[in-house]
Amino acid sequence: MIGDLYRDTCPVPEDTPKVRGYDFNQGVDYRALLQSYLNTGFQATNFGLAIQEINNMIEKRQQPVEKVNGFVEEDPSTCPCLRSCTIFLSCTSNLISSGVRESVRYIVEHNMVDVFVTTAGGVEEDLIKCLGPVYIGDFTMPGKDLYKKGLNRTGNTLMPDDNYAKFHEWILPILKQMLVEQNTQGAHWTPSKVIHRLGKEINNPESVCYWAYKCDLELQNNIPVFSPALTDGAIGDMFYIFSAESPGLILDISEDISKLNNLAVAANSTGMIVLGGGVAKHQLCNANSWRDGADYAVYVNTAQEFDGCDSGARPDEAVSWGKITADAKPVKVFGDATIIFPLLVAETFAAKTTTGKKKE
Repeated sequence: MIGDLYRDTCPVPEDTPKVRGYDFNQGVDYRALLQSYLNTGFQATNFGLAIQEINNMIEKRQQPVEKVNGFVEEDPSTCPCLRSCTIFLSCTSNLISSGVRESVRYIVEHNMVDVFVTTAGGVEEDLIKCLGPVYIGDFTMPGKDLYKKGLNRTGNTLMPDDNYAKFHEWILPILKQMLVEQNTQGAHWTPSKVIHRLGKEINNPESVCYWAYKCDLELQNNIPVFSPALTDGAIGDMFYIFSAESPGLILDISEDISKLNNLAVAANSTGMIVLGGGVAKHQLCNANSWRDGADYAVYVNTAQEFDGCDSGARPDEAVSWGKITADAKPVKVFGDATIIFPLLVAETFAAKTTTGKKKE
């Protein structure tokens, strides 16, 4: 009689992981807690899989290069195509507005990624934070009151309007010098070259752009930072103001798309770490379509796919476009990157460096 009520269960393979969370009877061990996520289920398991996927990228990147695939016109000593795996990182501007900026800065500072793609806000807010602080506020603070106080709200963070005045004062002389160099030396400005210059001029170790620019006898970072929509923000405002007074400064976006795509094509293998969506995500994924897809991929965002927008598209949709290879094992973590990404860094990049490694 019981047998008629229940279906026969096929044997589950012996190597199938069993659901088991962290046992706090063992005390509070944060490393063990994070490692237990892999067998916890739901997004915790996706988080554990993302750790594995990023570590696979890192391990591949550290392997000796079997062949040089490169034709990119870069300094041979720093060209990412000379690595076994070129790691591409993208993030939206709100993450640089938040404290995730410090996690991004860490991996750029220690030369752990090869290419960074972000939005205009991801560049300008990194620079502005070197000139003035951003504060914690609240999601419910009324916009009308904040406007009267000269405070701009991004979620629950507050950017004083004074910071933009400082940015205005700081960047206009740089734009002026760039125009001089364009007119007298034939300088050709692209978004990545502008960001490189701004990283040099800010000269502040708290800045992502500074460490991406950094290249000297002791440190060979020179990480290209691409921002295809560089004028969509305060930097665009500064171009607008400057061009009204001193017209003629030219920003070439076509050269950058060639450079970014060529870096993907020239790579021996590629890994993508995509935080958030928007133009930064699409630009990065599209570049990898020119090499028939990335070999490794991790997405972290809260977007859904029901509206057909690329921001919420799961990795499998990218496989259909050739943006991720068919035999890859990509992972999407549905979650807030301000929570997820620092924990990912702790279990991947930071765990593999002397400066970030937890002391036993």
